[in-house]
Amino acid sequence: MTRLRWLALVLCTVTLVPIACGGPPLAVSPTPAAALSPAQRAIWSEAQHVFETRCVVCHGCYDAPCQLKLGTYEGIARGASGHKVYDSTRLVAAAPTRLDIDAHDSADWRKKGFHPILPEGTESDPHASLLLRMLELKRAHPLLAASDLAKDFTLELDRKETCTTAEHFENYAKSHPLWGMPYALPALDDAQDRALVRWVTAGAPYPVADPLTAAVTASIGEWEAFLNEPSRKSQLVARYIYEHLFLASLYFKGLGDETFFRLVRSSTPSGVAVDEIPTRRPFDDPKVARVYYRFVRRLERPLEKTHMPYPLSAARLQRFKELFLEPKYIVDELPGYEPEVAANPFRAFQVIPAPSRYRFMLEEAEFTMMGFIKGPVCRGQVALDVIEDRFWVAFLRPDVPWIKDETDFLAGVKQDLDMPAEGGSTTLPTRWLGYAGQHAKYVAKRREFLEKVTKGGDGVTPRLLWDGDGTNANAALTVFRHFDSASVVKGFVGRPPKTAWVVGYPLLERIHYLLVAGFDVFGNVGHQVTTRLYMDFLRMEGEADFLMFLPPERRKELTDYWYRGVSGRAKETTANELEGFAGVPGIPYRTNDAKKELLSLIEARVGRVAAHSLDLERVGDESIRSSLERLSHVSGRAASLLPEMSFVTVTGPEGARGHLTILRDSGHSNVAQLFHEDERRLPAEDELTVVHGFLGAYPNALFEVPQKDLQAFVDAVATLDDEMAYGALRRRFGVLRSSSRFWTFSDQINTDHGKADGLTAGLFDYNRLEGL
Repeated sequence: MTRLRWLALVLCTVTLVPIACGGPPLAVSPTPAAALSPAQRAIWSEAQHVFETRCVVCHGCYDAPCQLKLGTYEGIARGASGHKVYDSTRLVAAAPTRLDIDAHDSADWRKKGFHPILPEGTESDPHASLLLRMLELKRAHPLLAASDLAKDFTLELDRKETCTTAEHFENYAKSHPLWGMPYALPALDDAQDRALVRWVTAGAPYPVADPLTAAVTASIGEWEAFLNEPSRKSQLVARYIYEHLFLASLYFKGLGDETFFRLVRSSTPSGVAVDEIPTRRPFDDPKVARVYYRFVRRLERPLEKTHMPYPLSAARLQRFKELFLEPKYIVDELPGYEPEVAANPFRAFQVIPAPSRYRFMLEEAEFTMMGFIKGPVCRGQVALDVIEDRFWVAFLRPDVPWIKDETDFLAGVKQDLDMPAEGGSTTLPTRWLGYAGQHAKYVAKRREFLEKVTKGGDGVTPRLLWDGDGTNANAALTVFRHFDSASVVKGFVGRPPKTAWVVGYPLLERIHYLLVAGFDVFGNVGHQVTTRLYMDFLRMEGEADFLMFLPPERRKELTDYWYRGVSGRAKETTANELEGFAGVPGIPYRTNDAKKELLSLIEARVGRVAAHSLDLERVGDESIRSSLERLSHVSGRAASLLPEMSFVTVTGPEGARGHLTILRDSGHSNVAQLFHEDERRLPAEDELTVVHGFLGAYPNALFEVPQKDLQAFVDAVATLDDEMAYGALRRRFGVLRSSSRFWTFSDQINTDHGKADGLTAGLFDYNRLEGL
């Protein structure tokens, strides 16, 4: 008897759903969203819980296998597609396939090449449910405990995906009997299996969303009124705000914090249904006479990879008015949507005072930087090898003495600040040469400007850096790169880093318009390569502004160290970018290690506001903290054998759990070249950063260590010398993909993450878990 039929017989005794007892369950077509009966609502609720805790952890993000997103009913009904979102060989831009944006019903998705995983039409054959058949295949061929899955599964991020359909499932099952769902993970338990079978056989009922509270509805009305004022000034401000918040998970602080929204452009005003304008980029021509900015509810459970919470409140609304409406400036004409204007914020928003724009981005700097960390650009090794594995970020004050001069300066150089998105989503990589020439002109002009404006007063000292106004923790950030993903957090995390950035308004704005607003994940290889190459300039600009605070003789020394192996014209470009500032800082250095001294001065500058939630000092038990501090000093060969990101749970007496993250900071000779990263790797320079709690979205390895064995775990890590030793470590302490405890452990870490990090927490993604 097949597992599916057995489940049907069981369901005959436990549910009111019509099932053909004695035969396979009848899989009927989805029930349209409507008011459900209590029984139907219970059926959906149970199934939804399974989707969120067992399916979304692999099928929820931009790079969900086969584009199958299982976080909402709309994603389940859309189904799957064999066309990849991420394709580094694409010569022509692909049509976007963004859920809830580019199509709105199953018929439209079928036209775009998606095939169903649920029965459709009048189909009642259970074999029409690809979802159930995938689950049944896993139950028939479970994983062997403690097995090395790399032998039977392809787990590489860029693997060739096999996106079978219901019609071809038999061939799929014969060719890949172990590839049932969840893929390369343990099967669902009986109760979870029954929940999904019962839901599908009941016609996949799903409810309309619960109505919003009166307070949230009123707040939406207030914000939409603000964003849709008819004056030209208000329209320009609303456009600027939208182009920076379109990826945000917006919520109304104190009014149902767990209800999140998207800000969208609509052709319809408040009071009627939203008609979202589905352009590739937020600044593309909407092709309507008037754009309205509207709120659309997010229905999926947040994912750590994409969750970018941004609070709205009466105080924030007043702050936006202070920043953008109270300053006296005149908007004679609204900017157009021509690419050369819309892709360049220094052209489109020239009349909005630069201090207002900078303050808007700076006061939520973690969110601003998070755009390129959690947005769709942040995926893949080539996309991210443009940054070091860990670096600190500080910011120039928004009220530096020359801020008014900078507004005029930016207006005069806007023609040198064109961005790659101007070229569209299908472009040639050679366009980069034009942007390189423009950027070189801008660098020369900016250097001359900075040398002029920093000659008077205190000159270049830490007082030029933003101290968070004494209260704002966004003044100090740390960025981590995890090979093919990245993270940004508040605070200066870990030991003094190899590099650091100092960021001012022009750089912060260009990072956003290059990697967030201007990047098209569906663009061709030319668009993606040009974007990657342009980011080289922005990284060096951040590093150059850090070097500006160091003695001139130390600048070349650090540049040579950061860019070992770079030669020829690339070396000349690097030296010109980083070593050109001629000014001498007004800092009386007292040691030979000026970089370390400067980092200490910067730490002191932001000390009142810098976040410390990830510091090991937060670990209460002194013996545990001592072991973790020793772990954080592991370097070289031993560090290189650990993966980029490991979650470690330390279990204590009576079920107590503490969590930490081990991050590998990979050494490189330089990050200035596009390909062959392995040739620039320096494993001898690898280090570990160990933090309290969870950091990152994509764990590579999971460990569970009894407190009594923590010292043994640290000893084992510190003495790793080959892959065999690492394998032994994983088998002793690891929670392997094939472990019978895997899902219990997954539930624990996601629950604890939610309790510890609250609104900022999202579900972890297991698409990068090791096979062992």
